[in-house]
Amino acid sequence: MIAIPAGRVTVSDRRTRSHWSVDLAPYQLAAVPVTQALYARVTGQWPSAAGGDRLPVESVSWRDAVRFCNSLSRQEGLPPVYRLDDDGVEADGTGGYRLPTEAEWEHACRAGTTGPRYGPLDEIAWHRGNAEGRPHPVGGRQPNAWGLYDMLGNVWEWCWDIYDAEVYDSYRVLRGGGWFDQPWSCRASVRRRSHPTLRIDDLGFRIARSPR
Repeated sequence: MIAIPAGRVTVSDRRTRSHWSVDLAPYQLAAVPVTQALYARVTGQWPSAAGGDRLPVESVSWRDAVRFCNSLSRQEGLPPVYRLDDDGVEADGTGGYRLPTEAEWEHACRAGTTGPRYGPLDEIAWHRGNAEGRPHPVGGRQPNAWGLYDMLGNVWEWCWDIYDAEVYDSYRVLRGGGWFDQPWSCRASVRRRSHPTLRIDDLGFRIARSPR
């Protein structure tokens, strides 16, 4: 886990041509997306379409990611963040593992930079132009200035936030771009959305923690 400093990030939405600023307290974010080996150790499951211990786990839903966070918290003796029931999911605690908010994700991705990417794309990300049609082991490209790998490319990452409740109901935010995406999609500001039950082979997640 990497310590991420407090800061302010401006999130923008291309569809609605809107933007908003978010002030963030310090938090921690995993240096790499959750790997298949870690996911299997915590859950006993290997859901991914492509197999490999160091590959990012994919073909996991948003709810799968939330359940993983709670399971990892319990295994490490930490209080689970989420309360799950038939009506949905609530963030009901602190101290344990959780999904980052999209503002936290973008702040960490940028690592103090202001451009669309934190470095030359082919040096920092696996995308359609260089991934040869498959995901790659995490940490294989250059990290950003805060030591975070694969923030762009390889797999999209689930975030906690609802995308737009009035238009898309419970759809959740995806960030980062994936191995199948064109270069223009692999930018710090790009927002996408999907239903929290979606499982697809270029979508994974990474974990965050708040200070106690």
